[in-house]
Amino acid sequence: MRNGIFHLVTGTAVAIALSATSAYAQKKYDTGATDTEIKLGQTNPFSGPASAYATIGKTQAAYMKMINDKGGVNGRKINLIQYDDAYSPPKAVEQVRKLVESDEVLLTFQLLGTPSNAAVQKYLNQKKVPQLFAATGASKFTDPKNFPWTMGFNPNYFVEGRIYGQYIIKEYPNAKVGILYQNDDLGKDYLNGIKAGLGDKAAKMVVAEASYEVTDPTIDSQVLKIKDSGADLFFSATTPKQAAQAIKKIAELDWHPVQILDINATSVDAVMKPAGLEASKGVISVNYGKDPLDPTWKDDAGMKRYFEFMAKYYPDGNKDSSFNAYGYSTSQLMIYVLEKCGDDLTRENIMKQATSLKNVELDLALPGIRANTTPDDYRVNKQLQMMKFNGERWELFGPILEDKGAAG
Repeated sequence: MRNGIFHLVTGTAVAIALSATSAYAQKKYDTGATDTEIKLGQTNPFSGPASAYATIGKTQAAYMKMINDKGGVNGRKINLIQYDDAYSPPKAVEQVRKLVESDEVLLTFQLLGTPSNAAVQKYLNQKKVPQLFAATGASKFTDPKNFPWTMGFNPNYFVEGRIYGQYIIKEYPNAKVGILYQNDDLGKDYLNGIKAGLGDKAAKMVVAEASYEVTDPTIDSQVLKIKDSGADLFFSATTPKQAAQAIKKIAELDWHPVQILDINATSVDAVMKPAGLEASKGVISVNYGKDPLDPTWKDDAGMKRYFEFMAKYYPDGNKDSSFNAYGYSTSQLMIYVLEKCGDDLTRENIMKQATSLKNVELDLALPGIRANTTPDDYRVNKQLQMMKFNGERWELFGPILEDKGAAG
């Protein structure tokens, strides 16, 4: 055990070593873990206004099946229990309670969406149930002081917004900025982040702000308001449906602002195609993962593993979808943490392992991008690279940007 730390030769030493080894190997479980099973719980918008994300949950279920086919994690099968929350906070609350109180899961994995995660955060922290790798980058999900049991996966929205602000100052110092944002923590974090990046020029440069509700059927009036303000740079802090609507509307108006789009809405399938590939040309965003559509990675070992997985375990899914690549990456990190836990499958140890990641390289992370966390810094992804849509796919440009500042 532990690199033969007990390589001593006397009989007594061996006896001591054996007792130390068996003490070390003692199994510890919390609710949801046994000798044979690890129960994870998840809600996902399998229906409703954000159902473009449903494929992420399907990829994650397929990934867990692959792990189980290989014998599970340290001999234990993963049981991923998934419910539809339709991107509705009240529904998420009901389903997460069911996961914790009826299904008795060990932890929640990748609950999707800022509103849903916000609705259950206090409850999960009171119950001391890990809310792991939440599919959101809102600042409140990387706040170990107030919510020690919650950890987001996505790059922090405030930080991402700040990077766009700094980019605008450098490349478009005279821009008149118009901002469309979702009226929740997601949108507001981006709004505050971009203003922080613009610094003392924000008041002068931001000429229009328009918010929308996720349930709004269209955002046409918001786009018109921003255009009428004289804006020549459009920042879209949106989720897929509204992102596609905005790009499409801007094209219909024959308006040609510089367009910056947040990372959550960069799916070619769910956003660029519905908006129109030609209309989407030139849109700018960021990434931290390899895009399956990018031929740069065709011989990349990690990408090959991802494509093999998709072909075997999720053949109905689109292998070129960035959402499916995201589902694969988040699952890979979840399994990595569970493996590190060994036979100590307590909720406390799960958080301990998740908050001490050291240079973890996922198959689909961009070269040079590694996951590092500490008990004081829960942010999994702190590095980003700019990218531009060329009418078919995203092309990366510029250096890897690392944010060392606080998360908003």
